[in-house]
Amino acid sequence: MQTPRKGSEPAARRLAVVAFGGNALLRPEDRGTQEEQIARAKQAARWLAEIVRYGYKLVVVHGNGPQVGNILIQAEEASTKIPPQSLDVCVAQTEGSMGFMLQQAIRNRLEAIGVGGEVSTVLTEVEVDATDPAFKRPTKPIGPFFTRYRAEALERDLGWTMREDAGRGWRHVVPSPRPLRILNIATITRMIDSAAVIIAAGGGGIPVVRGRDGQWRGIDAVIDKDFASALLAADLKADLFIILTGVPKVALDWGKPTQRSVDRLTVTDAQKYFDEGQFPAGSMGPKIAAAVQFVRASGTSVMITDVEHLREALDGQEGTLIVAG
Repeated sequence: MQTPRKGSEPAARRLAVVAFGGNALLRPEDRGTQEEQIARAKQAARWLAEIVRYGYKLVVVHGNGPQVGNILIQAEEASTKIPPQSLDVCVAQTEGSMGFMLQQAIRNRLEAIGVGGEVSTVLTEVEVDATDPAFKRPTKPIGPFFTRYRAEALERDLGWTMREDAGRGWRHVVPSPRPLRILNIATITRMIDSAAVIIAAGGGGIPVVRGRDGQWRGIDAVIDKDFASALLAADLKADLFIILTGVPKVALDWGKPTQRSVDRLTVTDAQKYFDEGQFPAGSMGPKIAAAVQFVRASGTSVMITDVEHLREALDGQEGTLIVAG
């Protein structure tokens, strides 16, 4: 897929979907203040605005792991004074707060570079299957570390699944089911017609299930943002799906003397390398799996790169493209 050069005339409704982690707004070295996150949002807006400058309308999907973790730490510290909220409500909180910070920063940046355009955030519900095998095998650690005594009390009183984490304490682990359907997709589609940037499915979206009574309800789980953004990009028939990560290109034989970066992978080769275990589950694995999912559904391309090389990747000079064939 050829990406347009900056300043070229965009095709009608040319659309990019970009996914990036919650650490873009809250990094490990940060104290976690609101001011720090606003400053990080301004930094993110600079490179997000470049995608709009290149002729795309843009849908942004952000992670929220550090932010949800902080809400859960606050809940634990205040547990004797304020009743804690469920995980689905915590995800909704971060969709609103992070969406606000990003939307304001992006709008200001677009105006500063003379592009302009409306920017809006959609509180996004994502359907998952209540019988997904992930609910029987919770694996995603969230929130603070607990002592063994406190962990046993939480297991007993709240029914949480607790796991010891590398000698640092015990943590609550929750399911991470695959997303099935984005409930707000029609609204997001209509909004794209009039907005330059839409922020949607933050943190992978708010996980919901339909009960036997036909009513929707939230559920304690987290959805991988890369899988949610791949589903969103396919539903919207995006021209380009961008996954931002910590490296400029996908590498094979990572950490070995034979390590090598790749400029382009067919979806067949990407799946083959994934099956061979080239991409670890905790890092590049979900991104490759999401890319394969999108390319197979859409027949278009996925770009994987880091923030520092995004401009060069849009020019076809950096990053890894995963293509249909």
